[in-house]
Amino acid sequence: MKITFALALNDVNNFEKKHFGNSDKFAIYSYKKNELSFINDFANTFKSHDEAEEHGSKMKGNAIISFLDEKAVSVLVSKQFGRNINMVNQHFIPVIIDEEKPEKVLDILQNHMDWFKDELTNRSENYMLFLIKHGILKIHVKKD
Repeated sequence: MKITFALALNDVNNFEKKHFGNSDKFAIYSYKKNELSFINDFANTFKSHDEAEEHGSKMKGNAIISFLDEKAVSVLVSKQFGRNINMVNQHFIPVIIDEEKPEKVLDILQNHMDWFKDELTNRSENYMLFLIKHGILKIHVKKD
């Protein structure tokens, strides 16, 4: 099974305590044949999209969703998600991590790949939120 991840990073390639949609860039990784491989990274041109009107705007959320759908992304990884998580989890598995370094996060993701495979196999939307700190916890996303 191929799984594509989007990591929300800052300009120096670390995770920051920012909502996914406010990251500086998205680093795309693909998991296939039991290996995670870097594909590309893309500047987050949606960062301030419609934010003057409304923080966490649906227009911004939809723009990011559309962009990542085009890249065949399945899983979003960030230190935080905003209120658009209710839109996000209809398309992607949201993962909240506690680490700053992508290398550590990639190792953790690799070690928990069966959890992502199971979620993608058993759901087509309304994905659970994964919290990864000292272990992994899977919870329902609260509706607005």
